[in-house]
Amino acid sequence: MSVDATAPGGLIDRHVAFVAALRGAGLPVSLAESLDATQAMAAIDLRHREQLRAAYAAAVVKRAPHRATFDRLFDLWWPPAIGDGEPAYDDTTGDEAPDDADPTDNETLRQLLREALRDVLLSDDDEAIRRLARQAVTGLGRADTQPGRQSWFTYRVLRAMSPETLLASLLESVLAGQERGGLAEKVARQMLAERIRKFEEAVEAEVRRRLAEDRGVDNISKTAVKPLIDQVDFLRASRDEIAELRRTVYPIARRLATRLTAKRRLGRSGRLDVRRTVRASLSSGGVPLTTIHKPHKPHKPELVVLCDVSGSVAAFAHFTVLLAFALREQFARVRVFAFVDTCDEVTRFFEHGDDVVDALARMSREADVVWFDGHSDYGHSFDVFNQKWSDAITPKTSLLILGDARNNYRAQSVAALRSIARHARHAYWLNPEPRQYWGSGDSAASAYGEVMPMIECRNAAQLQEFVEGILPV
Repeated sequence: MSVDATAPGGLIDRHVAFVAALRGAGLPVSLAESLDATQAMAAIDLRHREQLRAAYAAAVVKRAPHRATFDRLFDLWWPPAIGDGEPAYDDTTGDEAPDDADPTDNETLRQLLREALRDVLLSDDDEAIRRLARQAVTGLGRADTQPGRQSWFTYRVLRAMSPETLLASLLESVLAGQERGGLAEKVARQMLAERIRKFEEAVEAEVRRRLAEDRGVDNISKTAVKPLIDQVDFLRASRDEIAELRRTVYPIARRLATRLTAKRRLGRSGRLDVRRTVRASLSSGGVPLTTIHKPHKPHKPELVVLCDVSGSVAAFAHFTVLLAFALREQFARVRVFAFVDTCDEVTRFFEHGDDVVDALARMSREADVVWFDGHSDYGHSFDVFNQKWSDAITPKTSLLILGDARNNYRAQSVAALRSIARHARHAYWLNPEPRQYWGSGDSAASAYGEVMPMIECRNAAQLQEFVEGILPV
């Protein structure tokens, strides 16, 4: 491996910068793991890039969801080629695909590349797909963005190659006279769609590599990776990210339930057992030298979740329903209340194990959460809850309120919230807004924060931090 080809300043400088990029993307790479990676580099053949990838991954990747971020950053910091495709590592198999096109004739080049793509998709050779993607980006992906400056674009390559339009002819070749419309065609379509997806991803990776060469790998690496799922803001989460959050939230919910229901760890638990104490005192002439206490009865936990489902926190509402789903399985009794400008109990939507999306759809249709104009009114919602369901809060109850506390300059009803919170065993407010915005504009977070602990909870990582910070009492 040529160090100059991969990093100005040498191999160690590139290693240090790569580890910093991993940390910046949210991967927890310790100093010891960084040193382990350098020791692994001494044990492998650095001319083989995949060995280097495997060595790094073994040293610094601790969780499966982090692997995609690691691979994308690895491809930027340790690229498979330089420039128009000169190999930076001696790990290719076979010869480079021939390039018979005249670079000045884009239409001829496009047709030749499409023919090559058809052959590559039929052969299912991953290395050939990457080489062809490199050629396609070199020939079709460059464009002038301003006088004297060029850049690289994925959409130009994919629009010119149109890999999805090859599907019909590819199916003809794969099925080779087999009956159409059956299982064989379904399997073939799925297989070819997967190969086309690989080619599209290879083009995207090649464009990122060329941009990194032109603009600097530091600049591109900051925008090339999506945030880790536990760093995604609940308020901005997409539908796919919400689905992925589901797998993250469930184990956190179990830990939250454990923290909220932990029994008191006291030297003497339970009430005094008079009968056993008196009986034990007979041996000392009726003097109770040792008091005996009844065993502490296991706490039967109950949970009340009160969540804002207004449009301003729609994505966060998905999270709150998701959290309520997960917590339902950990507590003896869970009651869920939703509100916009009035409050309604929505526990019934969770009782039959419906899907989260179905529960949200039913809530939007059937729940009585709009009273006046459909804009958030925390004060009125707290008043309604206090009037109708005050008996839901008992000394056995843990209370979670989830919302941004944006009250549209309406009455805050702090007294109603105080009445609700003081009867609960625990009371916490999770706020999806950054802390620096609390109390600004129509935010009532400062007033409500004086009644009960308010915790910034913008993503799963902060939810995890909140759970770990709860002390069993």
